[in-house]
Amino acid sequence: MNFHLLGGPWALRLALLVALAVVSDGNAFAAHTDLLPRGHVLFQAGFEETNVLQGWHGPGQLDVGCQSRAALSVEVAPGTPNSSSTVSVALPVEAMRGYLVDGSAMVRAVGVGSKPNPWNGIKCMVALHTPDRKLWPQAEIGTGTFDWRRVSFTLRVPTNASSATLVLGLEQVTGKVWFDDVRLTVVKPPVRREPRPVAGPPFTGREVPRLRGAMVGPDIDAAGLRVLGREWGANLIRWQLIRKGRPGEPSPLADYDAWLEGELNKLDAALPHCRQNGLYVVVDLHSPPGGKGTSGGYVGSDDRLFTDPVCQEKFVRVWERIARRYRGERSIWGFDLANEPVEDLVEQGCDDWQALAERTARTIGDIDPARTIIVEPASWGGPNGLLDLVPLPGSNVVYSVHMYLPHAFTHQGVHGPGPAYPYPGTIDGQTWDKAQLETALQPVIDFQRTYGVHIYIGEFSAIRWAPEGSAARYLSDLIEIFEAHGWDWSYHAFREWSGWSVEHGEDRNDTQPAPGSTARQRLLRGWFGRNQSTLRSVSNGIAK
Repeated sequence: MNFHLLGGPWALRLALLVALAVVSDGNAFAAHTDLLPRGHVLFQAGFEETNVLQGWHGPGQLDVGCQSRAALSVEVAPGTPNSSSTVSVALPVEAMRGYLVDGSAMVRAVGVGSKPNPWNGIKCMVALHTPDRKLWPQAEIGTGTFDWRRVSFTLRVPTNASSATLVLGLEQVTGKVWFDDVRLTVVKPPVRREPRPVAGPPFTGREVPRLRGAMVGPDIDAAGLRVLGREWGANLIRWQLIRKGRPGEPSPLADYDAWLEGELNKLDAALPHCRQNGLYVVVDLHSPPGGKGTSGGYVGSDDRLFTDPVCQEKFVRVWERIARRYRGERSIWGFDLANEPVEDLVEQGCDDWQALAERTARTIGDIDPARTIIVEPASWGGPNGLLDLVPLPGSNVVYSVHMYLPHAFTHQGVHGPGPAYPYPGTIDGQTWDKAQLETALQPVIDFQRTYGVHIYIGEFSAIRWAPEGSAARYLSDLIEIFEAHGWDWSYHAFREWSGWSVEHGEDRNDTQPAPGSTARQRLLRGWFGRNQSTLRSVSNGIAK
């Protein structure tokens, strides 16, 4: 099938392809009523067919290709006022829904300038739209001048995707770039939801009715743990094993073990204080091996974790080490395998997150069979990630998401200037209130009901300077939803950064704790006050 067939309606053409796999030396789409196998080509462009650019939109030109007679080129001359130029074509979203897909291309560049933002530069990207969100998975490509090289990325196509568009070109940079042998291939079929019969209540790993607490940094002191546990009444902390890193730079493996030992020593020192103050602990591997530095200044769960088998094996061995060290430790509620895992690219020979989590959980289970395993979904641990996850084998698993929707509200002013949004209200063009928050959390509710599993909200927050005291209203609505569904939760964060601190007021410029309690502090303490005393539980052990 050639691109010129895409210029008009193609529903009839797609119907003719049902149950067929159509691939040519030029460009092709494929659709199936049955599940497509791994490696199946959904789309490819070699740019050598007659009228090959018909159906594309944008100023692309044909040029000499990579070991072929043709490629697509895009150029932005220096000094161009709008230093962006892209070419795009619609993709058959109906055939792609639910699939994990590998995108790849051969790319060459000359004189491509530096990126103003990490997401700018050479674009080899698929723009995905759903009724409630937009996603832009793309290849991470350098700048400057380089010869032909293969670039790739991984995309999970939402089951409710309404459109998918391939975008090639330059964004906010000048220079010239060539694209050839562009492909989208199947990595993994859609998740099939099969409800599991559940005998009795779901596994929670705890003997108290509810866990309510906060995330803390590894430098919290004994006084802080006493305030949170004894004075405020929290019964849970999420303890970060978090490594500092420079944005965009991979973290080295050579000194990972030494870094980890130092962080575990901090946890060892804190555990007696947790026991004394009735605090259960979630051990959160915030910085797995193979991650790279984020804009927040820490190492994330991305990069080589899904592209390098050595990093994946190291990840499993790290959890084997932690499991042996804390086998039988009664104050630890569970192990959170990876903070907000990101599958921008899953290389051949590497596990995706589902498979890596299962392999790691088995390793931990061989050492400490009763230990609670906590699993967040890819990508970024958000509610919609549960659409692409199925429960792990074994009964001692709790599923966790992070809730920062709408991001334009919760993170306003964090990464730069922008509109000031109150809650409830119209935020980034959409009305947000308690009903909309519950709608955003519907994938979590459905996952819980479908599989009969327990849910833990590992992170949620709103920046303290949200206007008109709306951070407290937002948090109150969220917690009421959590409580209605029986979820455990930990607020982000206690005595970590003043922007999230409930001990600080709403004046962004005032970085000192408020002289009296804030509305957000009173809200959390009110809910913590409902916790059942856990001092005996932490001292004598958690029900497994």
